[in-house]
Amino acid sequence: MVDDKTKVNQVDGSGKGYELPLLLFAGFRTLIDRLHAELARQGHPDIRPAHGFAMQAIGADGATASEVGRRLGVSKQAAGKTVDRLIALGYAARTDDPADARRKLVRLTPHGIDALRRSAAVFDELRAEWAQALGTRRLGELESDLRTVVPPDAFRLDAAGWLGGS
Repeated sequence: MVDDKTKVNQVDGSGKGYELPLLLFAGFRTLIDRLHAELARQGHPDIRPAHGFAMQAIGADGATASEVGRRLGVSKQAAGKTVDRLIALGYAARTDDPADARRKLVRLTPHGIDALRRSAAVFDELRAEWAQALGTRRLGELESDLRTVVPPDAFRLDAAGWLGGS
């Protein structure tokens, strides 16, 4: 329930400093939770947020487990564990590296690529819902404002490591 004081704070910008990161995180969490509920409905019930970060770290060209670990900001062992789980779920596979026979690459399978494509479509739908709720102009302004205060190098995949998970 929102009281009158909270409404005033929302309108005049006099909210508490600690509320900003909590609201940003709650917005992020709301989007991610809704994404995963929809992915489960669309045939990806086992995928977790950490898997999405890992699949992004693997990328279109594949990566070694060490590279995945570096990109996620976790140990090689933690990355290997996540990669093993992705392989067990059918989202990734280990293949020979054509450039170096001693290395194994992790590549996304068609199932993994499908999950990422569906994720992108769901995020577009969720953004459209936010635009409907806030107004297209206000959402665009919010995105623009966040781009102003968030440095370009903040778009990193190491959120799982930063949050203490793998």
